[in-house]
Amino acid sequence: MYDLIIIGASAAGISASIYAARRRLNFKIITADIGGEVATSGEIENWPGVIHTNGIDLADQFRKHAEANKVVIESDKWVGDIKPARPAGGKEGNIFVVSGKNSGGSVFEEKAKTVLVATGVHPRQLTIPGEKEFKNKGVSYCTVCDGPLFGGQAVAVVGGGNSALESAIMLADIASCVYVINKNAYFKGEKVLIDKVSKNSKVEIIYEAKTQNILGDNFVNALEYQDKSDQMHKLNVKGIFVHIGQIPNSGFIPGIELDEVKQIKVNMRGETNMPGLYAAGDVTNIPYKQIVIAAGQGVAALLSVVDYLNRNH
Repeated sequence: MYDLIIIGASAAGISASIYAARRRLNFKIITADIGGEVATSGEIENWPGVIHTNGIDLADQFRKHAEANKVVIESDKWVGDIKPARPAGGKEGNIFVVSGKNSGGSVFEEKAKTVLVATGVHPRQLTIPGEKEFKNKGVSYCTVCDGPLFGGQAVAVVGGGNSALESAIMLADIASCVYVINKNAYFKGEKVLIDKVSKNSKVEIIYEAKTQNILGDNFVNALEYQDKSDQMHKLNVKGIFVHIGQIPNSGFIPGIELDEVKQIKVNMRGETNMPGLYAAGDVTNIPYKQIVIAAGQGVAALLSVVDYLNRNH
C-alpha cells in the first residue's frame, strides 16, 4: 500500500511530488498526461527565475525535475473513482481505493493511505451548432497544439480573458489575420496582454459579439456572430480557437464537497471534507488560477499529507 497517490502531473502535482520524494514517502503519480493545461499555454513570463519560456518547455522541465527526484509517473491513465475504506484490524485512518482505466482500456486499482487530487481543468465549450461537428477540423481549444497548422490563413479567437489574449498574440505570428470575438465590451485579462493585442495590426477585435454558428464542409470555413444590435455577421475563417473558460476535473470522487462551479472545496492546507483526501491547483476553489499559485498549493497540501500520516498511520 502506498503512503500517497497523487492524481495529476501539472504544477500542483509535480511540486507535491518533489516534496514527497524529499520526505521519502512511498508514493507515485497517476495521470492522463504531464503538464496538463500548462502545456497548452503560450508565452510564460511570470514563472519566478525564468524570464521567458512557453508551456511546452515548462511542462518538460516539470517532468525532468520529477524524474531527477526518481518520482514514479504512470501516464496515460484515467482515474474514474476514489473510495475511502477502513483498513483491516480497526486501525485509525482511512485508506483509499483509486481505480480507473489505462489507455488500452484495461482496469487498474491501487490503494493508498492518502490521495492528493491535482487534476486541473479542461476547456469550456461554446455549445453552438457546428462546434462538435468541426472539432479537430478547424475548431480547437489549444492554440499551442494547433496554431501552427493555420499559417497564412484567417482565424478567429473566441474569448475575453488571458487565454484568449495569449492565443491571439501567438496566432498573429502565424495567421494572415486574427479576429478576436469578445462577448463583453472589455477584456478581463492582464493589461500587458491587452496592450499587445490592441496594438497588433494583424488583430481585429470585435466587442459585444456572440458567436452563434460554425460553418464548413469537411473543414471550417466560416463563423457567424451576432452583434449588440442583434445583427448577424459572417467571418470567413479556417480556424476557430475557443478560450472561454475552464471546467474543473472533479466529477469522479463520490462524497467530495464541491462549490457551485464544481471546484473542490479546500482550506488553506489543501484539506477536503474527507480526512486523508487532499486537493490542490486549478481543480480547487482557491482563487486566482496561476501556475505559480498551483505549485504553492501542491506543496502546502503535501506538507499537510505528511502531518496527517504522522498523526494517523
